[in-house]
Order: sequence, then structure tokens, then C-alpha cells
Amino acid sequence: MKQSIAHIALVVEDYDDAIQFYTKQLHFTLIEDTVLSETKRWVIVSPPGSDGCCLLLAKAATDEQKARIGNQTGGRVFLFLYTDDFYRDYNEMTAKNIRFARGPVKEVYGTVGVFEDLYGNLWDLIEPSK
Repeated sequence: MKQSIAHIALVVEDYDDAIQFYTKQLHFTLIEDTVLSETKRWVIVSPPGSDGCCLLLAKAATDEQKARIGNQTGGRVFLFLYTDDFYRDYNEMTAKNIRFARGPVKEVYGTVGVFEDLYGNLWDLIEPSK
């Protein structure tokens, strides 16, 4: 048997603002942006060079969903972005005013820093140890 996670849904306030952040600030690739209805789109973004799991940007449709924007995991780090050059990405992200809540620090598994996306979701930026 073979299985894989294809997408992780990230609840967002606005499709276009989220696309702008992920493609312009983090250099993600817009894989798909398909209109499904007047209020719903199928929007998938992926980190540069990735061939694995992608983010499905899902616009909040209810008050309960809107309350989860930016805090889908109760304040824990939600997503993990691996990089081949931590300080290249860290320096570029801080120059673009992306806020780092923690780090950078050297851990046994690699260099890591915790940053916030445009809604406040926490991400680990990790350059794994060689």
C-alpha cells in the first residue's frame, strides 16, 4: 500500500491576499486557482522546488471558521517549511517584514526559526542538519 498527504487546508480571510503573501513573500508557486462558485475557489500553492504536499488556501465561510484564521492549532507551530539555506531565507524574510517569533537557533536536527504568516499562523523554517 502507498499513501501520501496531497494538501493541507489553511483557513484564510481572503484568497487574493493569501496568494499575494505566499507567492510574493515566500516565493511559493501558484499551482491552481479555479473558481468553484461565487464564493469558493480551489487555490493550491507550493514551496519552490517542492514535489510533495501543497497548501490548499480555503477561505473561511462561517463565523466558526473565521474564528480559526491564524490559530488553527491553538498557538502551536502549525506548518514546517524546509529550506536548503536557512540564513538566505531568514534574511530575505526579515527584510520583507515577516515576523520571527523565535530563533534562529541551532538544534540537533538543524537550524530553525519560528515565523508568522500573514494571519499569525506559526511556521518553523528549518534547514535540516546534513
